[in-house]
Amino acid sequence: MANEKPITVHPDKPKLNPGDQAELGTPGAGENVCRECQGTGKLGEKDCPICGGTGVVIEEIGGA
Repeated sequence: MANEKPITVHPDKPKLNPGDQAELGTPGAGENVCRECQGTGKLGEKDCPICGGTGVVIEEIGGA
């Protein structure tokens, strides 16, 4: 047992940033420009905390 590796529950699950509403590839969701950093990925000299420095967030689309 001492040589066992820890089990990862979701090893392939992408990290969601605070501004993401869903995972990439979720039906009914898509990429949008981060409103906090206007797509630059930066706020001043630091990575944007909303998009994680990517400049995009995953949001739900549409609605009738």
